[in-house]
Amino acid sequence: MRLSTIALNENETLAIVTEKGLVLVEEVNEKVGVAYATELLELLRSGKLEALTTWYNETGLAAIEHGEYTFVTDYVVKPLYRHPSKIWGIGLNYVEHAADLSEVAPNTEPASFMKPDTTIIGSGDTIQIPLQSERTTAEAELGVIIGKPCKDVEEADVLDYIAGYTTIIDMTAEDILEKNPRYLTRSKSFDTFFSFGPQFVTKDEVEDVMKLEVSTVINGKLHRKNTVDHMTFTPFNLVSFHSKVMSLLPGDLISTGTPGAVHIHEGDEVECQINGFASLKNKCQDLKIKTHA
Repeated sequence: MRLSTIALNENETLAIVTEKGLVLVEEVNEKVGVAYATELLELLRSGKLEALTTWYNETGLAAIEHGEYTFVTDYVVKPLYRHPSKIWGIGLNYVEHAADLSEVAPNTEPASFMKPDTTIIGSGDTIQIPLQSERTTAEAELGVIIGKPCKDVEEADVLDYIAGYTTIIDMTAEDILEKNPRYLTRSKSFDTFFSFGPQFVTKDEVEDVMKLEVSTVINGKLHRKNTVDHMTFTPFNLVSFHSKVMSLLPGDLISTGTPGAVHIHEGDEVECQINGFASLKNKCQDLKIKTHA
């Protein structure tokens, strides 16, 4: 099952995505006589995602395809949700990306950092290159979304705690980071520096996470791509590792690292492509140009 958060008449709500169109979870509630949350983060926190997925796989998709539900046509895609308790990012998780930066990839423990929820934007929103940075990069990444409370979980058991996956574009004020590695949090935390969506893909839709190919695309041209199996630390390892640091909660995100970062400029369009997923695209605006205009 695939889900998107969309705006209808300025109200954000949750919709099921099918090849024929989008169906509101609100309509599912009315027709089936259930009460699933119509906001993705609340659905995850309620523990009802699995029940909705089961309904969709067993009877829901067939009912939708048979015309028993109304397809939404006039909508705007929004971020999947806005206030997860945690966003974890992972640095230099592909060996090739570390080589691009002439750095040694961490090989004993992941290089992780956290981002505030004020960085969040969605597909179609604008990435703002900040006044303080002359060199900002964008990085396409696979995102892992936690589905239930997860603490001290072994890698072999991690899949039970994953709700699904999404596409992510993470930004870095690279010139700020280069001044001092202790500036990592600041370089990652400007407003608009974390885009995710447009779709949440439940884990049953992904046959083999390790075979997913992640691509950073700029202005329609491939910048860099790699497969998840070339990560130093797999998505399952990352969840296990961080669950032993702190409790991971439903809706928490782990952005698993990029195959390659690309410098972005005024007017650019950056894109995260993952095979089998809907693409995530964002235009770029340089606030320095706007200020000087």
